[in-house]
Amino acid sequence: MNWIWWVIALFAVGGFTSIADTVRTALRTRHERTMERLEADRKERRELEAAGRGPEPVCGCTHHLAKHDKSGRCHETVEVPTAWDADKKPTHYEPGTCNCQQYVGPQPLTTLYAQEITDL
Repeated sequence: MNWIWWVIALFAVGGFTSIADTVRTALRTRHERTMERLEADRKERRELEAAGRGPEPVCGCTHHLAKHDKSGRCHETVEVPTAWDADKKPTHYEPGTCNCQQYVGPQPLTTLYAQEITDL
């Protein structure tokens, strides 16, 4: 019965508000750390997926190797500026061909098919 007076005294002094603030701060910190850990896991997963892929065969003109012919000439359609304003900034564009002359990016590995060797 004596503990009831201690509870009443804590309410009167405002002790429960400081306890509630401490709990609230601890929960907020726990939430922030959980979110940081989840983001680190996502980032690690993305990096592992990227590490498993080979380099993309993209030219300096930012077009894929599939847009280049055997001689290396690019056949992608791009926007070519045709009109400029007083500050020499393009204001009008028309479709044109890419001026890239040769693909110099990574060469993809050839795909080979080999039958499995099995003991019969």
